[in-house]
Amino acid sequence: MTITRSNPLHHPRYPRSNGYDPQWVIENQMGPNPLWLIEALTDVVEIRPGMRVLDLGCGTALTSIFLAKEFGAQVWATDLWIEASANLERIRAADLEDFVVPIHAEAHVLPFAGGCFDAIVSVDAYHYFGTDDLYLGYMTHFLKEGAQLAMVAPGLASEIGSKIPEELIPFWAWDFCSFHSPAWWRDHWEKTGKVHVDVADSIEDGWKDWLGFSEIKLPLATDRGKKAATDEVAMLRIDKGKHFGFSRVVATKS
Repeated sequence: MTITRSNPLHHPRYPRSNGYDPQWVIENQMGPNPLWLIEALTDVVEIRPGMRVLDLGCGTALTSIFLAKEFGAQVWATDLWIEASANLERIRAADLEDFVVPIHAEAHVLPFAGGCFDAIVSVDAYHYFGTDDLYLGYMTHFLKEGAQLAMVAPGLASEIGSKIPEELIPFWAWDFCSFHSPAWWRDHWEKTGKVHVDVADSIEDGWKDWLGFSEIKLPLATDRGKKAATDEVAMLRIDKGKHFGFSRVVATKS
């Protein structure tokens, strides 16, 4: 696979992400562009040099590498689907072995001490495990007092419940039930009393970023993934941001 344009991922809103090899990003992506999403998240959460950061559901560790390289954070790149040894290869290739520690773990069985982290971030992953009413209590156990939890995930402009819009029915997958609006996430977190929600919004033009990246990836999809990739592009083109986007939420441990 070779990307022929000099940088098809150049984006005026994500100047830090523009410095990364687009072929590296596309070869290692597992969904919407993770660098755009983590950069959008760091616009609203402070990451400082030396901070101990848990990157939960890091996938291929692109977001962990970004946090270490751009902000000098100490990052624990934690994922279930990608083996730690595979992520270590990418971390070493980026010359960040002293900054990023790869961990293979399930989100409900994390091998960390309480109060271990200055921040927890999660990109395109938290909705897979964090909709459980009790999960936030588990997650905040690993944060220091006054530390922040920040996530960005595919979401909705507003809740639609079981009334799926007719034009989206051909594309709707059952697990889209985990997509929620910023307002839903705010209530879901604040009702626990464990955190104060500082930010709950949608990323500006997030659906356009999602669609643009999906269109770039589409010609590179394998035969096995071609239909899903084609459906995703068609769905986003039809929706035009009416329903789909990215929910971005940041909260401080109470």
